[in-house]
Amino acid sequence: MYSPVLQTGVVEDAIEAFLTQLVDAIPVLLVGALFLVLAAVVVKVVLYVVKTVLRRAFPGESPVYRQFIATIVSVFLWFAVALSFLSVVGLEGIAASLGTAAGFVALGVSYATSGMIADAVAGVYLLRDPDFNPGDRVVAGDTTGEVVSIELRKTRLRVEDDTVVRGNAEIEKKWTKLDDYA
Repeated sequence: MYSPVLQTGVVEDAIEAFLTQLVDAIPVLLVGALFLVLAAVVVKVVLYVVKTVLRRAFPGESPVYRQFIATIVSVFLWFAVALSFLSVVGLEGIAASLGTAAGFVALGVSYATSGMIADAVAGVYLLRDPDFNPGDRVVAGDTTGEVVSIELRKTRLRVEDDTVVRGNAEIEKKWTKLDDYA
C-alpha cells in the first residue's frame, strides 16, 4: 500500500542528509577557493617572470617564439593548479587519474607532432645562427638558392624564379653557405 506519511519521511531524511553534507563540505570548499586564489596569483607572478626573462634573453627575436614558450609554461602551471585543487578538495583519485591520462595524451601528441617539434627547434637554431641569414646563398640537400625567410617551422629559398620551401629540420641537418663572390 501507498503511505504518504512514509513518503514524506524519506524526502525529509534526504533533504536533511543533503544539508548536513553541504554544511560539512563548506570548509573544504572554502579552502579550495582560497587555494585557487593564491594559485592564480602565483601563476600570474611566475608567468610575468617568465615573459620578462624571455624578453631579456631574446630581445631581437620575434614575439611569436617568446609567446610560444610562455604559453607552454602557462598550460603546465594551470594544469598543475587544477590537479592540486582536486587534491585539496579531497578528490585525489580523480586528480591521479587525470594526471595519468594527461601523461598518455601528451605522449601521443608528442609522438604525432615530433616532426613539427623538430622543425621548430631547428628553426630556433637557424634563426640564432649568425652564418644563416636572409640574403645568403646556401646549399641545403639538393637545393641551391638564396635564403628568403626563416620561419619557425620552415625556410623559404629562392631558386631561380621559384620559391622552394623546406622544413627547418631538413635544412639544419646539413647546409653549406656559398661565398658571396662565387
